[in-house]
Formats: sequence, C-alpha cells, structure tokens
Amino acid sequence: MSNLPLGTIDDLAASLARLAQTIDTRATSDADTSYTAQLLAKGPSKIAKKMIEEGGEFALALTTEDDHAVASEAADVLYHLLVGLRARGVSLNDVAAVLTAREGVSGLDEKASRNS
Repeated sequence: MSNLPLGTIDDLAASLARLAQTIDTRATSDADTSYTAQLLAKGPSKIAKKMIEEGGEFALALTTEDDHAVASEAADVLYHLLVGLRARGVSLNDVAAVLTAREGVSGLDEKASRNS
C-alpha cells in the first residue's frame, strides 16, 4: 500500500488543468528564465528526447524506488507530456475525447483496431 495521501480523480484533473495553463502561460515567457519556454523553443524533437529520458527514469523508479519517488517521476512524465502536447497544439480536451471513445473497449481490441 502507498504511503502517499490519496487524492481524487478531481484532484488529478484539476492539477493537470492548472499545469496545462501554467505551461500555456510560460510558453510565451523568456527562454532565459523559463525551462518550459526553453523546451518549447527547441521543438517537439527535444521534447520527445526528454519524454524518453523521463519515461526511463519512471520505469526504473517503478522497480527500484519507493512510492514517493515513483510519484515524483510520474509527475515529471506528466509535465513533459503536457509540454509535448502544447508543442503540437493538442489539448487535454483532445486527449480526453480519445480516452472517452475508448471507454468500455477492451485494451486488446483497441490495440488490434490500430493495427488493421
């Protein structure tokens, strides 16, 4: 069992919405003072490399670290994912629409439909 306090899905949704808004705001900031602006200025290719790096750190934490480290690495992945979405002009609403369309569909069936 996790030692982290339990939140609700509403907490996660609100946190992601606030983070997306912060990323939108910082997108127009000075790249000398904003990491988000720096990443966005370097484009999707650089952000993709960061996603690979952060995903690897998350995967490693899953197998070797405590729950707090796993949550911290997951937060890093979510941040970089949202920066990548912003770079491509894809909104959280776009992602939510895809997730909604997949509700009630077996993961195996959904994956098979992408291969056909």
